[in-house]
Amino acid sequence: MPEETTANRLAPVPPREAWFAGIESGHNRRGYQRDVGEFMDHAGLREPEELREAAPEQVEAWREALLARPLRPATVRRKLSALSSLFDDLLDRGAVEANPVRGVGRPVDEEGRHAAPVLTGEQARRLLDAPPGGTIKGLRDRAILAVMLCQGLTREELCGLSVGDLVLMDGQPRLKVDGNRGRMRIAALHPEAEQRIGDYLGRAGHGRDPSAPLFRPVANNRGGGRLDRALDPGSVYSNVVRYHADRAGLTREVEGLCAHSLRATAAATALHDGARPEAVRDWLGHTNLAATLRYYRPPASDLVSPTFRIAYPKPEPVREEVELPAFLKAAFPRAETGDDRRNAAAQSGRADPTN
Repeated sequence: MPEETTANRLAPVPPREAWFAGIESGHNRRGYQRDVGEFMDHAGLREPEELREAAPEQVEAWREALLARPLRPATVRRKLSALSSLFDDLLDRGAVEANPVRGVGRPVDEEGRHAAPVLTGEQARRLLDAPPGGTIKGLRDRAILAVMLCQGLTREELCGLSVGDLVLMDGQPRLKVDGNRGRMRIAALHPEAEQRIGDYLGRAGHGRDPSAPLFRPVANNRGGGRLDRALDPGSVYSNVVRYHADRAGLTREVEGLCAHSLRATAAATALHDGARPEAVRDWLGHTNLAATLRYYRPPASDLVSPTFRIAYPKPEPVREEVELPAFLKAAFPRAETGDDRRNAAAQSGRADPTN
């Protein structure tokens, strides 16, 4: 009897035309498929089944080749995200054992800042309120947007949440987040996120199962896919963030709007409103403060050079009595004071009229 290999235990890798089936836009779907095809050509992978052999070193080499072309960092990040999204889908299907894109650094723009644009408060509110509240999908999307904009979660973190990650600690609702590289963190649950999650679970009906994925599909877009599984990170952008940003008119207003913009908006808003950078670092699950400070958008007043913020107190000037010439004394008679009146009364032998 032949020995069972790892490949034999894995589910089949779907054909290229089935990749990114959850993305409604045919234009976007074909673009992501081309991105994956570029990686396969660079790595020498000819067939979809060979994606199982992809290693992080090959992804890093492809990233460096893209940057050498040269391409904008945002374009390289998009290509890496497309590849990562496909591997996440293959992991969900049981077709691969790992995602080689995870842990591979994404290029940043000049000054070390990510290009993800930050929404204004008014724009964030429009996005939060874009999904209708009358359907399960609308309630789910309202909850998803609140978790991303009020908790600062990534798509992968959001899709990894289960109902049991909603916990009560010290009488306060909390959210347990399984972050990058298995780092667990617990964050206070924002009141708006709490309310919207409750509304969604009340309609969806799986709120009493702690092992159930918190956010699940509401329609079968894959053909044969189960509806009790976790939501796919790729569909969070295409079917939630981008879909409702289009409806709210934000994709025309905000150039480069992406799913990461919601995390950037949450972090930038917290920092701008006075949250300590160290607290925001822990809240986002960052390992170093430099990564957190990329999200800080200084107000206009911070652009003033420190040179012009320095002022040392000067001593009060000493007022010296100056004897006026006689002709000026005659021209500007001095106002009479109480001492003047007493002196005059003493000289004339009269009593001081003020006594």
